[in-house]
Amino acid sequence: MSEILRRQIEKITPLTDQEFEYILSHFTLKKFKKHQILIQEGDTVQNDYFVMNGLLKASYLNQEGKEHIMQFAMEDWWITDYQAYFNQTEATFTIDALESTEVLTLSLYNREKLCADMHKIEHFFRKKSNNGYIALQRRILSLLNSNAKERYEQFIYQYPTLLQRLPKTLIASYLGVSRETLSRLSV
Repeated sequence: MSEILRRQIEKITPLTDQEFEYILSHFTLKKFKKHQILIQEGDTVQNDYFVMNGLLKASYLNQEGKEHIMQFAMEDWWITDYQAYFNQTEATFTIDALESTEVLTLSLYNREKLCADMHKIEHFFRKKSNNGYIALQRRILSLLNSNAKERYEQFIYQYPTLLQRLPKTLIASYLGVSRETLSRLSV
């Protein structure tokens, strides 16, 4: 199963078996049941999570109690509350399992150690961060400039498999529309 991680790293930089074994030794496998919380808002964030299988959701609850979904993460994706992870501060987001999920966890200490020990991994994480910034910028621009129908069409195009795995209420929250609006768009 760790081959999923190796394939992702090798999309950016090749690895020997020995290098991959060293990298993998810095990760810990954890399993979460459906609805189990990985990170609770207010907790100190210890780990970044690489999803081996399953589906996770990062969300924020505003003062009125409305949930805003920031991110989903399925197989071959990374997820954490990055502000809290890198600054070792309290989480703003809650991350929970939408399905039974297996992840590889990477502590900040182990991430920094890997990056110091291996230029290849430092390069990998820099490229992944750059891609994350680009995706975040696209998401913000979509929320600012696209109407609900356009955002829904972008979601279908970018994440066709998520459409089958998520309830419409969660998709609506991610898109920033009501469940009723999403029902009208998906007809």
